[in-house]
Amino acid sequence: MSKKRPGGESLPSAPSTATGTSPDHEVPAATPAPDPKRWWALAVIALAQLMVILDGTVVNIALPSAQRALGMSDADRQWVITAYTLAFGGLLLLGGRIADLVGRRRTFVIGLAGFAAASALGGAATGPGMLFGARALQGAFAAVLAPSALSLLATTFTDPKERARAFGVYGALAGGGSAVGLIVGGLLTEYLNWRWSLYVNVPIALAALLGAPAFLRDRSGRRGGHLDVPGALLGCGGLVALVYGFSQAEPRGWSSPSVLTPLVAGVVLLTAFVWWQSRAASPLLPLRIVRGRVRAGSLATMGLATIGMFGVFLFLTYYLQVVLGYPPVRTGLAFVPISAGIVVGATQIAARLLPRTAPRTLMSSGMVLAAAGMVLLSSLTVHAQYVTHVLPALLLLGLGMGLTFMPVYATATAGVPAQDAGVASAVLNTVQQMGASLGTVLLNTIATSATGRYLHSHAPGPGADGETLDQGMVHGFSVAYRCSAGVLLIAALVAGLTVWHRTPKHAGNDAPA
Repeated sequence: MSKKRPGGESLPSAPSTATGTSPDHEVPAATPAPDPKRWWALAVIALAQLMVILDGTVVNIALPSAQRALGMSDADRQWVITAYTLAFGGLLLLGGRIADLVGRRRTFVIGLAGFAAASALGGAATGPGMLFGARALQGAFAAVLAPSALSLLATTFTDPKERARAFGVYGALAGGGSAVGLIVGGLLTEYLNWRWSLYVNVPIALAALLGAPAFLRDRSGRRGGHLDVPGALLGCGGLVALVYGFSQAEPRGWSSPSVLTPLVAGVVLLTAFVWWQSRAASPLLPLRIVRGRVRAGSLATMGLATIGMFGVFLFLTYYLQVVLGYPPVRTGLAFVPISAGIVVGATQIAARLLPRTAPRTLMSSGMVLAAAGMVLLSSLTVHAQYVTHVLPALLLLGLGMGLTFMPVYATATAGVPAQDAGVASAVLNTVQQMGASLGTVLLNTIATSATGRYLHSHAPGPGADGETLDQGMVHGFSVAYRCSAGVLLIAALVAGLTVWHRTPKHAGNDAPA
């Protein structure tokens, strides 16, 4: 039985059967016995997730060395990052639906093998074009791998307590992988060379490939299903256009035709995509997945959180290296506290509380903590000390991210029918990727504009000394941090107003092969 809200919305009743209730009433009628190898499966999935997330930032610190070695121009170097984000963000929905049709374990293995091969190709690059192509291939295979990994996790762990622990690990990796990437990138660049920032993926992928056939269980795929080709063209085309437009906003400016044209095209294509999905016989993205208030609220929280959080890694890296003069390794190690905070917040706090606490409580609390960390960062000066000024902010940010990401992953994938688990996971990954792309561009634009205004008012002559330039840069970062804090507080509000349900008794399952 279920209760009704005044507006006619169903609320889950207290669980009285083995299946329980999901926020969208989509849980199958029977729950299979737990997979005895499920914790080994988690280790395999975690390795793959770490590789994908780590790759988003591990190349950043190595980029100056790669640019010098391959003779890249300043205008072209951004394609090392953009080629990856374009392919990854644009193809995620397609990758998720392919996983549902072909089988998630199969696409997981294909994604791993392809990602490893593309990484090896990039590490062996002899010119910029070869590196750009390898990075695009990495993004394409990551778009297959990431939703497969998340959907395998969602269908492997159905018991609330075990599910919370598993998603705690996944949330810790998702939130902390970017910081780990900065550490690894600094170590590899300083003690080996930039090529190892790509080669490092190969042994990680091989280890996961060895474990995948033995520990991952999944159905073989959907019989009789077919791919929605028009939906794939509209959806992937729209996402690629948006990501490209965002990537060009920083170097060209928001009013440039090179920015406005792809952004408008992306909006038009995605509008047509939504229209088509409501009419297609076998849609790429069944709209029922995103219609539920709880799941939609979780997705919105993730999008806002990533918009607000990505300024940390971008600005703090510049602050530590340019203003405080840290070398690459020391810069990477400076991010260890945020990774530690994420691990503690996700695995030791959120994972323990989620089975008996409403997800909105954890999400909102996490975003408030993260916003407090941003406010602390906004008070940094040119002569600030790491231990007294940066460290407390990073610990708050880490705890906040861990408390938020873990319940978001668990709630956004709860109660999804087995045949839609891949595309539901892809939607969450897409929101995260789009939030990161948009956040990076918006916050960088805000910081750059604030720096320009500061320098114009404090050094109106033909030039400025080094101290004034550093002060202008830090001022720009501070303005961006305050904007980030505002976005995170909005995320806390969204989570508190929309994610109104407790953890379901059994949060989605799948019949293993």
